Amino acid sequence: MKKIFLSANIEIVEELRKKHTIEDFTLVSDLISLEKSINTLDKAFILFVDYDSCSSELNRLIALNKLPKNTIVLEKNPEITSGKMLISHKVKAYANSRISVANFSQMLETVSNNKVWTYPELTVALSNNIASATINDDAKVLIQNRLSPKELEVIYLILDGLTNDAIAQELNITTRTVKAHVSSIFTKLHVNDRLALVLLLK
Repeated sequence: MKKIFLSANIEIVEELRKKHTIEDFTLVSDLISLEKSINTLDKAFILFVDYDSCSSELNRLIALNKLPKNTIVLEKNPEITSGKMLISHKVKAYANSRISVANFSQMLETVSNNKVWTYPELTVALSNNIASATINDDAKVLIQNRLSPKELEVIYLILDGLTNDAIAQELNITTRTVKAHVSSIFTKLHVNDRLALVLLLK
């Protein structure tokens, strides 16, 4: 998949390119160049944004609702608060710009499969938000129309932050049955994981 780097810092891009053996990429430093690069592509691509040098450009893309589908944001010192905001605005991954080779590969694979990737601490923080997530009215109609009564019980317990084991105990069913319900919920609502579920419903 073609890669585009939005960065005003050539050194960080060079460091990433060498460390992760990245080929077939384009470097742009502003939104006009980015738009031109995107317009020349006839296939899917991943946009890497250097948050340290191009945060205003990224924020503009978000504000204009023009964020490309597969956007990865890299920052020297990633923060939980920034990560929560970016993921809520449909950024697919947020990570340290000096990410390890193993995590970089996993992140690329996850994003290529149209899923969200975050580093462990951010994942925990996002999961903890589940308990405080309020379901909007449209989401209530959606889940009532698509889910069985038992799945509705399970989804509200998921939103309360309960693990599969805790849900099993609460509903007096096996953990295996809970996993089956959770899998069915994900399929019916077209989400891949709990984080995507929260983002859909809140």
